[in-house]
Amino acid sequence: MLRWCVLAYGVVSYLVFFGSFLYAIAFVGAFPVPKTIDTGAAQAMPTAILVDLGLLSLFAVQHSVMARPAFKQWWTQFIPAAMERSTYVLASSLILVLLFWLWSPLPDVVWQIGHPVAVGVLWTLFGLGWLIVLVSTFLINHFDLFGLRQVFLFFTGQPYTPIPFRTPWLYRLVRHPIMLGFIIAFWATPTMTRGHLLFAAVVTAYVLIALRLEERDLVSYYGEAYTAYQRQVRMLVPFARRPPGPKA
Repeated sequence: MLRWCVLAYGVVSYLVFFGSFLYAIAFVGAFPVPKTIDTGAAQAMPTAILVDLGLLSLFAVQHSVMARPAFKQWWTQFIPAAMERSTYVLASSLILVLLFWLWSPLPDVVWQIGHPVAVGVLWTLFGLGWLIVLVSTFLINHFDLFGLRQVFLFFTGQPYTPIPFRTPWLYRLVRHPIMLGFIIAFWATPTMTRGHLLFAAVVTAYVLIALRLEERDLVSYYGEAYTAYQRQVRMLVPFARRPPGPKA
């Protein structure tokens, strides 16, 4: 019974993630969905900024705290280890849903591109950014990243084996193509409103800070293999190889 429950929990968590991921594309792109980054009940600018910063901060704290090894070690005292990743995915997805629901728009336009070719280029970059995110997850094992592999192994009675360190395709261009894809998608828009600009700027700043913490954990886990990788490949800037040196 426990195995079935853990498997069901992992599958449901994944489905919630996938739904929130698809909605995020529509939310940021201002596609026709019930609530987007530029629609909803307007509030006074100071109030809207505080609300939006609070939502983004909540996501950042949850995302970073639950990703730390110390938290994982503490948390798995209370739940099966196979559920840890699925719990992280579910919590992140639910906070995203909360952000979609409570986001307060700042619809004033900062810039607007009208030339058809430029608009086409920006929407192409928007789609490319999301495609980079999705493809990058499969390059490093999509199902392990989102917890399905862990619950399936638990369900079948097999021990969990960590994914070995490797750098396929996009990971030979940048160390964090998933984050690069998000940054491209968040900034590539022909119409940049104040709310969209706030969202893109804060998320980009968070990514730059969070990656420092993640890289510290990766160096601790993989050791010299990851340190050598840092020396060879840049964090987010593609096609810019690092020269040999002692430090990333």
